Amino acid sequence: MFRLRIAILDDYQSVALSLADWGSVDASVEVFSAPFADADEVVKELADFDVLIAMRERTRFPAEVLSRLRSLKLLVTTGPINSAIDVAAAREFGVVVSGTRYFSYPTAELTWTLILAAARKLPQQVQSMRSGGWQVGLGTSVQGLTLGVLGLGNVGEQVATIAQTFGMRVIAWSENLTAARAAEHKVTAVSKEQLFTEADVLSIHIVLSERSRGMVGASEFAMMKPTSILVNTSRGPIVDEDALLDALRRRAISCAAIDVYDQEPLPADHPLRSLDNALLTPHVGYVSRQLYSVFYRDAVDDVAAFIAGSPVRVIGSYVDAVSDAA
Repeated sequence: MFRLRIAILDDYQSVALSLADWGSVDASVEVFSAPFADADEVVKELADFDVLIAMRERTRFPAEVLSRLRSLKLLVTTGPINSAIDVAAAREFGVVVSGTRYFSYPTAELTWTLILAAARKLPQQVQSMRSGGWQVGLGTSVQGLTLGVLGLGNVGEQVATIAQTFGMRVIAWSENLTAARAAEHKVTAVSKEQLFTEADVLSIHIVLSERSRGMVGASEFAMMKPTSILVNTSRGPIVDEDALLDALRRRAISCAAIDVYDQEPLPADHPLRSLDNALLTPHVGYVSRQLYSVFYRDAVDDVAAFIAGSPVRVIGSYVDAVSDAA
């Protein structure tokens, strides 16, 4: 009897098999833990699989790749939207694209981990302790400071609420944000210029699109205070990388706390890694045991439904999601 072949992609921590009951579906399962080098390697390694389980946007599936995956029948993405998948092309090639549930609080939690670590200079203090030293530098309390939120959507709202418990003033801007909506969250809507000039901490929470790509560039860094902290847990290309490197090298801002990058994984020799005012994490905003359990359990459910001929969680249009984002 024919059995589906399933590939679980980009399981960096090798946890996928332990977080869901893959044995409940009549299929053979293979796990890929390392990222693929390029599109040709994607096709070479995955050409014989019927089902692919993609972890967020780690592996890209443009039309050119999908057209060469002749055995592919079902592509499951963790989360309800994935900009790395050409959904229209997949449908054209007869591939069903489904998604899983998603919740955003792990990213909000990491955002605040980065804010507090940067403000209190925790990386420097930890390194000093590891090397036999004691206190180094002077940290900053966030109470009384201004948090600027670029994009008051699901994550931005959570980050703003936490800021208020710390006694921060919270301001926000995005192209679609209204004063009334901001007020619902006890946030003050401001102009884009005010956001960058007034924020002591600037946290990015907008969706990457053509209109947001490079939105934070040289002119925005020029508006910011030299004592300010930039935090990005959204998507790397929202910030112009060359402008960011220049601002950090010139100390035009105090620090950047970054979880997302133009190229992921970040190359070992990338210049960001060598800057003492760059606090870097490896895109772990959504990487929590609770969310991964939801991802993989829902993926198993999608595969089981597909095998049974039942409806699966068909994902929506990424373009529509971008246009509706705050």
